[in-house]
Amino acid sequence: MDQSINDKQNTGQIFPLSIIIVAVLMIIFGLAEVVTGFTHQFFGLTTAQTSIATYLGVALGLFYFVGGILILTKKRWAAIIAIVLLCGDVLGRIAMVIFGLYPVNSFRQNFGIFVGTAIAAFFVIYIGLKLKSFR
Repeated sequence: MDQSINDKQNTGQIFPLSIIIVAVLMIIFGLAEVVTGFTHQFFGLTTAQTSIATYLGVALGLFYFVGGILILTKKRWAAIIAIVLLCGDVLGRIAMVIFGLYPVNSFRQNFGIFVGTAIAAFFVIYIGLKLKSFR
């Protein structure tokens, strides 16, 4: 009986700092994606100068941003929604490449797209593996 009480106390009190760091990074990266959606440029990386690229870029940034906010709630349902939003971000980035909204005209551009997408995919996997930490 004592063990179950301790388990309940531990799950309510311990929330990994690493998840908070991931959430803050998601918020920052999301805001950067929103800005990039409007300006079509970020540290030398570009998106197409079209309305659809603007809408999609901003939407993907908001997916990232909202996902980070949801993770900070420490709720399991919110973490699951954040994972879905991150998956949407990854798929949206791939779609933007396929439809030419992310130009793939240089190594730097390709590297930036790949690394940004890989980071979002890593966050999906990481949060999924840490779902037990959420209430």
